[in-house]
Amino acid sequence: MIRQNAYNILQERGFIYQSTADASELIDLFDKEEVVAYIGFDLTADSLHVGHLLPLVALSWLERTGHKPIALMGGGTSMVGDPSGRTEARKLMTLETIASNLNGVRTQVERLLSLKDNRALLIDNSQWLCDLNYLSFLREIGSHFSVNRMLTAECYKSRLEEGLSFLEFNYMVMQAYDFLTLYDTQGNKLQLGGQDQWGNIIAGVELIRRLRGAEAYGLTMPLLIDPKTGDKFGKTNSGAVWLSPERTSVYDFYQFWRNVDDQELGRLLQLFTFLPHEECKELSAGADKFINRAKEILAYEVTALCHGHEAASEAYLASLSAFGPSDPQGLVKTSSKIAQIGQEFDRAELPTVDLTLDQIEDSDLAELFVLAGLASSKGEARRLIRQGGAYLDNQPLAPSSESESLRHNQSLNQENFLTNGRITLRAGKKRYKIIRVSN
Repeated sequence: MIRQNAYNILQERGFIYQSTADASELIDLFDKEEVVAYIGFDLTADSLHVGHLLPLVALSWLERTGHKPIALMGGGTSMVGDPSGRTEARKLMTLETIASNLNGVRTQVERLLSLKDNRALLIDNSQWLCDLNYLSFLREIGSHFSVNRMLTAECYKSRLEEGLSFLEFNYMVMQAYDFLTLYDTQGNKLQLGGQDQWGNIIAGVELIRRLRGAEAYGLTMPLLIDPKTGDKFGKTNSGAVWLSPERTSVYDFYQFWRNVDDQELGRLLQLFTFLPHEECKELSAGADKFINRAKEILAYEVTALCHGHEAASEAYLASLSAFGPSDPQGLVKTSSKIAQIGQEFDRAELPTVDLTLDQIEDSDLAELFVLAGLASSKGEARRLIRQGGAYLDNQPLAPSSESESLRHNQSLNQENFLTNGRITLRAGKKRYKIIRVSN
């Protein structure tokens, strides 16, 4: 595998929020060597959720660019609980629960990282944390931490009014020790995490500098917020969106991505898919013309990433059955596998009527809905158009256009129509008809 500069890719796609070193230093690091880097995941449930997906994709980019990622499972730290972003302490879990959670999470990590051939590693920090001698740990590691400085970290400061247990107070020291251990055993020089992990990451960087006299690095990724609700991205009215199909069905998972906020589309394409950077930009730039198709591509790509292409195809086809196609004319060119699946669906699943060009070209739009069988009379079709329920090639018809001819209607892409000879009409949300036109 040809090694690429992962820092440049992560920066270009919007992954980097802040770092412990200048960009030039990190670019140089990725140019010179195979970088070993890790992200930690506490085992608070038997499944990861959408909030964990961003760091997993970042690790996958490291692997794809010739570096070595480590997914560090918090078998040890989960016994304490990370106070970051919490208003109250986590419930303590048994060793059996943590072990069961690890089995569930491992399957999901394996979808994004190549664990079987050791191009990526999954390591459980209980290997070293659970057997620590408490007094030795306090003397060798705890002596390098200032309580006054720890209390200024956001993860602790925000909890002081609500109450911070001594158990949770140890979390930063344990995470720093993780970084030190991975540095010693794996040559790990970089830790990544969410922006709420900044204080914990710095603690590890400084511990390595003090005890090993070596340079280590930290990167944080932006905290994604749903602009509609102000909640963390991946939260819904019914709770978190999980990667496990037993917790969140594949169809509901697909629909979560299909219904993201319009303004977030470009950013989410860059962060959660492996489509080329320029293609993500093109989809985002043209979203005002084909927003729904771009969202379908996002939803399909993320669903395929987490559940496989077969499951993603089923979710996509189920969505098309309910709501119809968003781009029946094939205007959007994409490297996503969704293109072929959608074409097959259009041919196989949607009702089609064959008309000649002479039949339709000079018909007014109301008459066209009658010819297609979507209205029983021109009067009914006109009411449908006036009420905003009529669509031509997925574009809503203006109420004033009911008497326009197809030839003069600006909603139709004439060049595409002449090339493909297909028009899609929609009445309401779910009633579609494809008109296949012959000369």
